[in-house]
Amino acid sequence: MPEEFIHWLRGFVPPPGTVDRFERMRGTAGALFGLILAAALSRLTLGHSIGALWLIAPMGASAVLLFAVPASPLAQPWSIIGGNLCAATIGVACRMLVQDPMIAAALAGSLAIGAMFMLRCLHPPSGAVALTAVLGGPAVHALGFGFVLIPVMLNSLFLLGAALFFNNVTGRRYPHVAQAERSRRHDTADAPPMERQGFDADDLEAVLRSYNQVIDISRDDLRSILEQTEMRGYQRRFGALTCEAIMSRDVVSADFGTELDVAWDLMRQHSLPALPVIDRARRVIGIVTKTDFLNHAQLDHHRHLASNLGGLLRRVRHTHSEKPEVVGQIMSANVVVAEAAKPAVELVRLMSDGGLHQLPVVDENRKLIGMLTQSDLIAALYEGSLHKE
Repeated sequence: MPEEFIHWLRGFVPPPGTVDRFERMRGTAGALFGLILAAALSRLTLGHSIGALWLIAPMGASAVLLFAVPASPLAQPWSIIGGNLCAATIGVACRMLVQDPMIAAALAGSLAIGAMFMLRCLHPPSGAVALTAVLGGPAVHALGFGFVLIPVMLNSLFLLGAALFFNNVTGRRYPHVAQAERSRRHDTADAPPMERQGFDADDLEAVLRSYNQVIDISRDDLRSILEQTEMRGYQRRFGALTCEAIMSRDVVSADFGTELDVAWDLMRQHSLPALPVIDRARRVIGIVTKTDFLNHAQLDHHRHLASNLGGLLRRVRHTHSEKPEVVGQIMSANVVVAEAAKPAVELVRLMSDGGLHQLPVVDENRKLIGMLTQSDLIAALYEGSLHKE
């Protein structure tokens, strides 16, 4: 048998899936939950006289999308509601206007696709809804345009409600709305640093337009996958360079009760922009930066800088004070930390686009073991690039 023919035959076999056992079980359980709930609610709503029309067959195909691939643009709420309703309406109209069932079915399916493209609610099971309206038999035909509302809209709403509940409870974002555009920290027209170096949203949009085919993945998911692929490439290029390998180990820190003037003197003495704040077990509980000091000095004009900052640092001699007296009162408690074994290259976007200039490095018990700055990262990546040349 020619090798070309064997290669052609292999094209019929899909490659192995990339999802784990839990995700497969999650999708299966979701379909079971959604279809039972939709059927039960339809039966309670419609009573016992509707019979088989409690749940129409295309809902099984909708369940595949809503529970197995909830991130798909074809599985979003407007896709199932808009797609099923317009397909059902077109299917009923075609059955009434065209006598030949074969022609009516073909017209219903094709016109439904065209309408879904135009209304941006492409949903593959809706093609089966259009055919059901034409070929569903006397029980469906007797409903006329009522078929659009009952059972199509009813089934769609119940199945959608089940998907909204189940997917979010099991850790899947649904609806899978597009992520907000990344903000520009300095309120200027420049894109974030990483986007200036790699591809941006306009590049991706241009490629998708030239591709000119429907792809079953959202733009933000595709962008995220490409960025993570780039990151893995960087990791392979620069090797297993961890945070622990490049961090500063002799760390100057403060605790919750460190007085503000003491912390400020430490930062000035060691030329530090920030101090990690730790508890008695050396676990990181926060970070205090020069920005925290300036914010709590209530500065409204640069001419008041010296007097306001001096007032903040000056200790109050009595026991009760309305102004902050210790580091714990002005620190940022939601501090971002880096695990010791984390690849250092993963911090590039966090520091370039996220605006972080330094990160405490912690062990598995969140105990402070070092500090990693933008300077450490730049030096490490530069050294790594030299060794690769």
